[in-house]
Amino acid sequence: MLTVVVALICVALVFDYINGFHDAANSIATVVSTRVLSPGRAVIWAAFFNFVAAFVFGTAVAKTVGAGMVDIKIVTFSVIFGGLIGAIVWDLITWYFGLPTSSSHALVGGYAGAAVAKAGFAAIIVSGWTKTILFIFLSPLIGIAAGFGLMVGIQWMFRWTPPSRVDRWFRRLQLLSAAFFSLNHGANDAQKTMGIIAGVLYAAHYIDSFYIPFWVILIAHTAIGLGTLAGGWRIIHTMGSKITKLQPVGGFAAETGAAIALLIATQTGVPVSTTHAITGAIVGVGATRRLSAVRWGVARRIVWAWILTIPAAFTIAAAAYTLLRLGGAQ
Repeated sequence: MLTVVVALICVALVFDYINGFHDAANSIATVVSTRVLSPGRAVIWAAFFNFVAAFVFGTAVAKTVGAGMVDIKIVTFSVIFGGLIGAIVWDLITWYFGLPTSSSHALVGGYAGAAVAKAGFAAIIVSGWTKTILFIFLSPLIGIAAGFGLMVGIQWMFRWTPPSRVDRWFRRLQLLSAAFFSLNHGANDAQKTMGIIAGVLYAAHYIDSFYIPFWVILIAHTAIGLGTLAGGWRIIHTMGSKITKLQPVGGFAAETGAAIALLIATQTGVPVSTTHAITGAIVGVGATRRLSAVRWGVARRIVWAWILTIPAAFTIAAAAYTLLRLGGAQ
């Protein structure tokens, strides 16, 4: 039993690491594309704040993922393993093609797919999915609105200031906005892995009720921070330069706008996509110049990847669980 529990926790941490690796672009693409920080320094900056989030936020998102979306009573080791496989495989596929999809939605889609393969759709807790599905649409819209509004406000406030001075100020301020975004990225994304690990502990009867031990919080934030350190350069290129061209002032507005969207979701316990939030914010910033400043063809490819994420991870996880059952796993 202990060996299986340790192995599943390790697989969950592998997903957490890949999450950081896959989503490093979300945290650093803007600050790298504006040349405020070199790629190496940017990932260190982002990884540090991914970890610091362990001491700042609660565990509302972890509880939603672990026990609020799938009936915890039907969760077994095979369900958890199948769900993680679905999420990991989809993350690696989209990383290979340079698509900034949602690791969060890959995880919840995979978890649901394995659970449904075991017990049918009765395993799904509809109320837990309502907010998550709603925020698939809300998070990029909040990002667009916040990025657009902040950029317009900054342009108005500094309309008489020489551009060189504005650029110099926002190169410094972008360090703060990148830190703010990375803090919220770590807070929301690491909690999803915490929820899965807590599910493993509950299924193994190591905890009598569903809660998140502090050591789980620490290892989850450590894993996502290390993943961010590794960086996902294919996706960073897409996020940082293919959607729209950014200057430091635009990077500041995009990071701050996306961080606001994440903060709202984290405080309400919603496992939201950091990718959706930052992509929306970048689009909002680009649209302040003119709509043609946004490369809508690239944005359209990204949106299609978003739409496919939950069903794709669901299908892969259901197949993985079925194979495990055929192999005699419980």
